[in-house]
Amino acid sequence: MGGETPAAPYGEGPFEPLKGSLKFACHPGVSCFNECCADLKLVLTPYDILRLKNRLGLTSGQFLERHTEDESGPVGRFPRVILKMTAQPGRPCPFVTEQGCSVYEDRPGACRIYPLGRGAASGGREIYFVVREDHCRGFSQDRTWEVNEWLADQGLERYNEINDKWMEIITSRSSLGPEEHMVKKIQMFSMVSYNLDRFRDFVFKSRFLQMFEVDQARIEAMETDDAALLEFGFDWLRFALFGEKTIQPR
Repeated sequence: MGGETPAAPYGEGPFEPLKGSLKFACHPGVSCFNECCADLKLVLTPYDILRLKNRLGLTSGQFLERHTEDESGPVGRFPRVILKMTAQPGRPCPFVTEQGCSVYEDRPGACRIYPLGRGAASGGREIYFVVREDHCRGFSQDRTWEVNEWLADQGLERYNEINDKWMEIITSRSSLGPEEHMVKKIQMFSMVSYNLDRFRDFVFKSRFLQMFEVDQARIEAMETDDAALLEFGFDWLRFALFGEKTIQPR
């Protein structure tokens, strides 16, 4: 499939092209219920972390320490974090119970879109893959979905909207500039992407707002809305990493 690339945050597995509609359902009556919620390498996006840390009543730092680990091995220019599985037999997700996901309303985007994978083809065309794993019996259920129906049912619109802005950053081929600036830029990337509370302090407890032009309405939104702060952070990263004119110095 020349030019087609699965989007990184949305899972890894045996992909096959989606042809037409999706026949699938997952519920406690399916014999494999919860089997997919174990022994995962689940990459967390900034919006995943935002939703989960707020759901659990944790700071960003607390969530990172308790529930994530750095992805090992070469993964591109920017670091990624993955959800830490428990040490119980089979390495289940820390949030799964016999009844299902305990954080279901705030579950990560990769969990929401499963069993689909999302990607982009040349020209920016959106494409979808089916992640067909041997253990999954959801494909034998009598429920058929069009892609848009599945995305809407799983509440993916806001996840995709914010995650796509982050994907544009981590897949950018723009230069990061001189090597001597690399460590500082990677630290900036990690702070914005994964430790939103620290980024909030950076914006509101330093001279940041004296140094850069930021609309007052946007400042007020960032003070109370984590998602607004995160989206501002993406603009800041494009400025700080690549020199794009997304933020205006005073």
